[in-house]
Amino acid sequence: MFFGLDGVEVGLIIVFLCLFAGILSGFPVAFAIGGSAIISFTIIAALDSGGYLIHQAIDKSSAEYAALIAEGVRVDAISVFRYPDLPRIAESVFVGGWETAIDRNLSFVVNRMNERVLAGQSIETLLAVAMFVLMGITLERSKIADDLLTTMSRVFGGLPGGLAVSVVVVGAFLAASTGIVGATVVTMGLLSLPTMLRAGYSKELATGVIAASGTLGQIIPPSIVIVLLGTLAGDLYSAAQEERAQLVGCSDALTYLGEPAVVSVGTLFQAALLPGIMLAFLYAAYAFGYALLNPSKAPAVEMGAANDEPITRNESLTWFLAVPGGLVILLVFLMNLGVVGSQSVIVDSFTDAGQTSSLRTNVSPDCAAAMQDLHGEDAWNTALAEQAAIDEAGGVEQARALSDEERATLVTEKVADAPVIGTGIAVMALLLALVLTTARGVSPSSSAAPLLMGAVGILLILLADILLINPLTTPGVTTLIVILPLLLVVWAMRPAFARLAKNDLLRVVFPPLVLIVAVLGSILGGITNPTPAAALGAGGAIMLAAYRKLADQEKSGKIILLATGAVMLMLIVGVNFDMRVGQEDVAFEDYLAFIFAFSMFLFSMFGLFYACAVLWLGGVLTPVVRETAKVTSMVFTILIGSQLLNLVVISFGGEHYIQQFLRSFDEEWTVFLIVMLVLFVLGFVLDFLEIIYIVIPIVGPVIYGGTFDPKWVTIMIAVNLQTSFLTPPFGFALFYLRGVAPPEVTTGHIYRGVVPFVLIQVVGIGILALFPAIVTIVPNLLN
Repeated sequence: MFFGLDGVEVGLIIVFLCLFAGILSGFPVAFAIGGSAIISFTIIAALDSGGYLIHQAIDKSSAEYAALIAEGVRVDAISVFRYPDLPRIAESVFVGGWETAIDRNLSFVVNRMNERVLAGQSIETLLAVAMFVLMGITLERSKIADDLLTTMSRVFGGLPGGLAVSVVVVGAFLAASTGIVGATVVTMGLLSLPTMLRAGYSKELATGVIAASGTLGQIIPPSIVIVLLGTLAGDLYSAAQEERAQLVGCSDALTYLGEPAVVSVGTLFQAALLPGIMLAFLYAAYAFGYALLNPSKAPAVEMGAANDEPITRNESLTWFLAVPGGLVILLVFLMNLGVVGSQSVIVDSFTDAGQTSSLRTNVSPDCAAAMQDLHGEDAWNTALAEQAAIDEAGGVEQARALSDEERATLVTEKVADAPVIGTGIAVMALLLALVLTTARGVSPSSSAAPLLMGAVGILLILLADILLINPLTTPGVTTLIVILPLLLVVWAMRPAFARLAKNDLLRVVFPPLVLIVAVLGSILGGITNPTPAAALGAGGAIMLAAYRKLADQEKSGKIILLATGAVMLMLIVGVNFDMRVGQEDVAFEDYLAFIFAFSMFLFSMFGLFYACAVLWLGGVLTPVVRETAKVTSMVFTILIGSQLLNLVVISFGGEHYIQQFLRSFDEEWTVFLIVMLVLFVLGFVLDFLEIIYIVIPIVGPVIYGGTFDPKWVTIMIAVNLQTSFLTPPFGFALFYLRGVAPPEVTTGHIYRGVVPFVLIQVVGIGILALFPAIVTIVPNLLN
């Protein structure tokens, strides 16, 4: 034994030192991890063969061990940490020899690669990483960040600390569009740091706010950190809860928990939304408060107006607040009255199945006792009463097929109870009205006649829905009824969009905002999973960058705009018409709708290829694809290398040893705090990829196997890593900023400037710990 350490402990130290040396060697991290796995295994195997590594294992044949088992202590709860006085036996760290460990590891490698890299369930989610990287790098190279920063500076620059606030806002935008910390910090450092210094901002505030805002990409969706964490969290949580349920005597996690033990990347995106917004708000609040206390170090700077035409305060309040707010309130009021709502008359072919009890009660006595401890006596008694009522009624009512007469009766009832205005038309009318009101507010001196004609068209659409359209009206007939007033609205939209384009805030912010809303909205709303949403984001970023490139070249971007419109039309038609033309009985209008939607698809694909050609000829696409391939290949190579390192730790019992240590604590909070502290320290020397794929699989079965909400656990890990990457002297974000900062900005300035934001991060973690609902409320509401 070395220095009185257990052989497994020495093995863990060797693995860490080899990994640390590999990272510092200058070799690419992706290859250093795999190399450190092979080198560390070789060293440990050599020491073990020489008899230098001795593991003091519990003697399971001893009377003391047998006594613990007889007392009812679970085998998994017996460890050298919880029962240090138990008799020990000396054995090698490689049970059966290192040759057996190699043979086992080789088979594990094949299985792990197949599960997590090549063809497993998580591979589809991992494809989202490539798409999000492409989306982020495309937006970064298209100079959209320049426009965002300039525009936000015009909006907030007149306030104390306004430039710092604008950096936070743009950082949040870039985080939501890129999810890459390094790219955001470098971009913000190059664009905003010289401007802030020329404006008289203190070096500490300027560097601190840039570094902190850049790390928002760790937490604000679509964060690559959350995507990668999510691919592991789901498996870890499911397996850990299954083991937890079986240990207490239940058959499975669904029985024990009363709900499926699943967590998805989309759910984690929902959970990360409010914490990300909260941290951005805390950053901006600090910058504003600092400026109020130190006006000379964060002065207000007039950067010019964001609108060509001056707008009075009354006009702003009327057209940007009062009228839009009134329209939204009116829609909500009408929905509550039942005037607006779903007009769907679709009925099921089968009756509803009877309700089961809230908890399964036909379980073993041990499982019943454990479920009472978990859910409480009241919940258990309620479930017993529900099950008794079900048994008395003859069991759960089974679903049965409805007759034609029953279905016709249900359809008639739905038609009679349907609202007079459909939700789709009402929402479309609201969006069109908001465009017209905003256009009026941007240019109040221009003629209101075209906008009034558009308003008349919107009213005609609503009137047509009330008088001529009923729930049984087909989509084709509905289209013919509303087409004329809709064309009137479209005619009014041309001058409206021309006026909106004169406002820099709308012209610059609206396109990336729409892209972000489309990507995140489809995920958060449960419409699709992250991979198709990421593909949508990547395609949208390419078209947005191409439009910007054409504008720089003073060329027309009509094809890009028309292709974008084609995508929107394709989606609208797909939602409202039945696209299943392979059925036996297909309505003629559905055939026409399919042909139209397919035509729009072909034109949108042409627009995408045209955008790629524009970027390629402009010298943008090649570096974007090269950088995307580099980052993506790095992610997957690190994934493979980390699996090798994990298997090395497993082979000599390191993973089991660490988990035994963590499980030796009775208080779950103690375990979680230890893990968080370790992750925080490791964040100084390891990137998030290594931490996610090396450390989380080891500690995950413990922290995901308790009572904490898995969404909360995952978001806390992400925020903790964000804090670590920001903390001096080893924070990665600080090195990124140091690389692009001018010579007059020293490392000391950066370190001093970032300390308040590290404290804000700690406060943010404390808030999330005290109020977990901040993480869970959005997923609970949406799901």
